[in-house]
Amino acid sequence: MSREAMEVRQARLRDDGHRIEAIADVGPGFDPQQLAGSIEGFVGFARIPLGVAGPVRINGQNANGEFMIPLATSEGTLVASFQHSFNALNRCGGITTLCSHERVGRAPCFEFANLVVAGQFAKWLPTQIPALEAAAASTSRFCRLVDLHVSIIGNTVYVMLEFSTGDAAGQNMVTLASQAVCRQILETMPEKPRSWLVESVLSGDKRASTLAFRSARGRNASAEVVLPARQIARYWRAEPSALVRSWEQATMGAMQTGSVGLQANVANAIAALFIACGQDVACVAEAVTAATRAELTREGDVYVSVTMPNLIVGTVGGGTYLPTAQESLGLLGCIGTGKASKLAEICVAVALAGEVSILGAMASGVFANAHAAGGRKGKQQQAETP
Repeated sequence: MSREAMEVRQARLRDDGHRIEAIADVGPGFDPQQLAGSIEGFVGFARIPLGVAGPVRINGQNANGEFMIPLATSEGTLVASFQHSFNALNRCGGITTLCSHERVGRAPCFEFANLVVAGQFAKWLPTQIPALEAAAASTSRFCRLVDLHVSIIGNTVYVMLEFSTGDAAGQNMVTLASQAVCRQILETMPEKPRSWLVESVLSGDKRASTLAFRSARGRNASAEVVLPARQIARYWRAEPSALVRSWEQATMGAMQTGSVGLQANVANAIAALFIACGQDVACVAEAVTAATRAELTREGDVYVSVTMPNLIVGTVGGGTYLPTAQESLGLLGCIGTGKASKLAEICVAVALAGEVSILGAMASGVFANAHAAGGRKGKQQQAETP
């Protein structure tokens, strides 16, 4: 790590046509008035180191090509481990990705005098869908009500409203739309409720939930790769069976914790990408609802996949307008409308690379040593400073 090495990397990115003035801290200052609606009590910025790894080859419906990946983190060895994995995966032909569908939910609930009235309301509500769709559409050019489900718990009816949100992450968007839907319901319902809430926590907002596996929350994205035995030997000095056995044992460990989803550590990839790209970092709590698979193929290679049905990402709105976020999204070709599904595919590809990296390191027995060698130097230097 040196200033010279940093400047070489910056020069390469500029030569490739990328803007990195804000990332490199040589751009114009940022007018605090531009932060209106994003922060209160503003005093400055939390500066987190940002590195790049890549290129990584992604073969997706929306993300197709070679990408330099911006990762904001203070965890030593993280960027290096992704670089090592990218090198290996590129030799395997790259990562195949698919973003299948997207929706974001809010879940109002309505309490009635008794179970009978609750049941009547639950039967009546689905007959009102056209009016509810119009109410939701009145709040945004992009937000649309696409589905509705009801469940009854005693005298309370829970309503799962699911929306499409265009290229925005859509958390605030669906809250406003749900409020409008609830107003429409309250104005026309046969019998008024004793009480109601615009969000009952049933939506799974910012928490790990199995609900996402039944459809999607945010975007449902998957990635896969086949690791030939020779590449596993070259990059991790391990047998394919050792890598698969590591995953099988980790799966049993995760099962004992009651984990929602089965994955090694997709949070590392998603948190670093989210911070770099101006996403809502709290949604990492949802993104860990993921399923990783690792299994031997008939040819003796290893098939690895990651499915993430709970990716809340956006390329407009939120923190995507911030200078470093714009430049990071620019590195990925994900600025503006029509790019959110592309960003989701990049996220799941990076998550897959991280899963492969951890499995390979565990199978080869270098996991602890790699962290000790690469992640402790900064602490040692601090301790040696008088």
